[in-house]
Amino acid sequence: MSDMSEKLISPLLPLVRTLDAERAHRLAIDALMLGVGVPPVPVKDDPALATRVLGMRFPNPIGIAAGFDKDARVLRPLARLGFGFVEAGTVTPLPQAGNPKPRLFRLTEDRAIINRMGFNNQGIDRFAVRLARLFRGKARHPMVPVGANIGINKDGADPERDYPALIGRVKPYVDYIVLNLSSPNTPGLRALQSSERLAGLLAAIAAQHAERPPLLIKLAPDLSSEELGPIVEAAVAGGAQGLIVSNTTLARPAGLRSPYAGEAGGLSGRPLKEKALEVLREVARLADGRLALVGCGGIETGADIVARVRAGADLVQVYTAFAYDGPALPGRLKREVLAILREQGVETLGDLKGADLKSAGQGVRS
Repeated sequence: MSDMSEKLISPLLPLVRTLDAERAHRLAIDALMLGVGVPPVPVKDDPALATRVLGMRFPNPIGIAAGFDKDARVLRPLARLGFGFVEAGTVTPLPQAGNPKPRLFRLTEDRAIINRMGFNNQGIDRFAVRLARLFRGKARHPMVPVGANIGINKDGADPERDYPALIGRVKPYVDYIVLNLSSPNTPGLRALQSSERLAGLLAAIAAQHAERPPLLIKLAPDLSSEELGPIVEAAVAGGAQGLIVSNTTLARPAGLRSPYAGEAGGLSGRPLKEKALEVLREVARLADGRLALVGCGGIETGADIVARVRAGADLVQVYTAFAYDGPALPGRLKREVLAILREQGVETLGDLKGADLKSAGQGVRS
């Protein structure tokens, strides 16, 4: 993002934060659609930030997590802001309104968000049309990897039917696909993470889609160490290519100060950071280089990104920090990562991949 765009947008952020959180989110999407604060030409990233994983090149490892652009409306503007990849969704087979409002809460004192949105989205038909438009020509495509995050409707869901059907709709247009099995706001969804259900789901997908883009599974941070091992093995055996660690948490860490801390829903942002990092380390140890890993949860500084990469992440995603800091975030994060690399005398961020595991003598397969 250009300095001029930052100067135009930054003074507006305090005003936006006075709005209801969901209304502010809608306003942000509308502004991006209009190109407000979006550079006309994407900034070229330093090669030290580039990474190759999942059979493709990412100009930098910082993506926008699912939940921000649920209906694939602003993928190109998000890429122009400097994200290295963009993920749309979660999208469901049929449109649904989601849970009753209010359902999105800013925990400003904690740099956190609680949401119980309930997969509100316009459905796969409109989602797929928007993705298809991105392929009308290079001028329209974001020119960074694009992912689709897919889920099931609250009512009438049949996961073994619905996930393969959704994959069929999005696979011509995206570079990777994410099975969202870990939102806490759709009844029964997290049960699909069990190794037995996951194995069955992946088998149903394999039966219908011999060829497809890389498939990732988004996990909850609330899984126990005993649960993680079988899940990782089921993912590998079922042909998944990666895991996103992690989604929002149902836990409420001690010390939350916001009056909204008791609201039901998934907690994201700074209070999730340590837990998400801890689960990532465990998953990286269990996966032992067999799966691509995306670190997510509480990432808000360049140091946070370096910590996830050292723990075994290939890529990272942000959401809550973007909600608080706005369009200036990707540029700041990249500058901070590059400064750390220079300070440590490291040539590329990829050189630090899994460094913590290696120093602990656990190793990561290359």
